Amino acid sequence: MLLLAAMVGCVQVEDRAVTLSNERNSIERTYELTKYLDHQLKEIKDTYLLYLGPPFSDPDFSPPRPNISSLAVPSAATRVDLWRGLENGARLAQNQRAYSVLLCAVRELARSTLCPYLQSSLLHFCSGLSGLLGSISGLMNALGVATDGHAPLTTPALSPRPALNDFTRKVEGFWVLRELQSWLWRSAKDFTRLKKRLRNTVWSHTLHLECAWKKRTHPPQKKRK
Repeated sequence: MLLLAAMVGCVQVEDRAVTLSNERNSIERTYELTKYLDHQLKEIKDTYLLYLGPPFSDPDFSPPRPNISSLAVPSAATRVDLWRGLENGARLAQNQRAYSVLLCAVRELARSTLCPYLQSSLLHFCSGLSGLLGSISGLMNALGVATDGHAPLTTPALSPRPALNDFTRKVEGFWVLRELQSWLWRSAKDFTRLKKRLRNTVWSHTLHLECAWKKRTHPPQKKRK
């Protein structure tokens, strides 16, 4: 019986170890892709602002965020304490929905850009952003979180756009990239916290299994009367 219990314990340890390894790898891949896209976006944003010209290319220029956008670009301006108070699944779901909308918005920027080099850079970035959506979906599956049925394979359909003057269109493009940068920065923070929590879970689970293993293989000896 002791041998059987020990064998069952080994299987449980191996199964949980595989699960934790898959979760850790999924988080690490998603984190690395987020950091890569953040670095890539900084270069694209600089090029795009130069393409827009003054005053957008001025370092200190920051136009007000448009009140109405046909793309409904999500804001990353949620208070830090409120954001951290959400469950992991809720934060991941919001990331997934936000990037799905932002991907559509960046594709629209690429279509409306006349500079071939910038258009190519934006479309290449879209491929990476689509990969991030897939990575987030995989991470949610690994953690047992329900995924959004509209992402990552399908991006939201564009609503009919009202006629915009040139300046308003440029302001929209400016804010699409700014919000995207804010989401990537916050997502990297989220994935870092997830890695730390998983590390704590591994330690806790290991200690629990060690205690259970000792109880099974070294049961307390009954005292002889």
